[in-house]
Amino acid sequence: MTDAVDQPRPRRATTRLEEVARAAGVSKSTVSRVINGEPYVSTKAREAVSQAISRLGYSPNQAARTLAGNRANCIALVVSEQGSRVLADPFFAGVLRGVHAELAGRRVQLVLMMSKEGDEQDLVNYLCGGHVDGVLVISLHGQDPLPRVLADAGLPTVVGGRPLGAAGVPYVDSDNFNGALEAARHLIGLGRKKIGTIAGPRDMAVGMDRLAGWKRGMSQARVPADLVAYGDFTPESGATAMEELLELDPSLDAVFVAADIMALGALQVLHARGKRVPEDVAVVGFDDLMIASTAVPPLTTVRQDVERLGRTMTWRLMSELAGEENLPPFLLLPTSMVTRVSA
Repeated sequence: MTDAVDQPRPRRATTRLEEVARAAGVSKSTVSRVINGEPYVSTKAREAVSQAISRLGYSPNQAARTLAGNRANCIALVVSEQGSRVLADPFFAGVLRGVHAELAGRRVQLVLMMSKEGDEQDLVNYLCGGHVDGVLVISLHGQDPLPRVLADAGLPTVVGGRPLGAAGVPYVDSDNFNGALEAARHLIGLGRKKIGTIAGPRDMAVGMDRLAGWKRGMSQARVPADLVAYGDFTPESGATAMEELLELDPSLDAVFVAADIMALGALQVLHARGKRVPEDVAVVGFDDLMIASTAVPPLTTVRQDVERLGRTMTWRLMSELAGEENLPPFLLLPTSMVTRVSA
């Protein structure tokens, strides 16, 4: 029996391409053409690549499955949230529209998967079992190992949002820090003095980055940044957090809410408390989802292009699957202020 330490260790897909090319004595582009079944590759080079893949112990994996003619022509979108939450949140619908739009015209199917506690190994087994060619992952919490596990197994993976526990895995994110910084500056520019924030989850990079941006804006203006409550990107949590802020300081005159969907809950509490928006309390959200323009009053918010996020993630993944070289390790998409009635 072979000792475990003598077995080939899993590596990232990008490393595999380079190692296979070196072992086969060909270029990375030649390896890419072979594993993607493209023409204009000599029989000698094709055999050298196939032998290198086998010799390096990379079977079964993406390259070997393709060489065997078993490419799945399918990618997965994995959402690390409960199914009921995903179906109710317009953010996920926007990402899905973007993914679908980028796949238009390609002969690639999309599988939507929602992870739940206790099924992590089943999820990994399915994804690494030859059913998909690559994976998009969004809404990660904490040090979720999924992207790292998939990448180490040789399955091309792109994360939506900065991953906390997957250094080196490609990701696409919106500029959450500077978007929140701009929101704080907007409220300060309105002359508000008692400015609170309803931050996102403490175990998600998006929550951390938006909170850090708001704090930076407050610090630059030398305005106290101690009115902080937390939510979990649901209307109910926004309402609860708004109640907490009003308990902390009833004279609060502005609030930056780290997601439009939480801002809906915050607005309901303000209305119930008899607070006028924006006369008594100015409110700024984040996302500019469709619900922002239909809120009462219409919500001033920081716009991130959610569909563009989905499209860019998909482009990055499909480019890697096509064997393109020198792809960016991450992409940061710009945000912008959208001013409406609430602030």
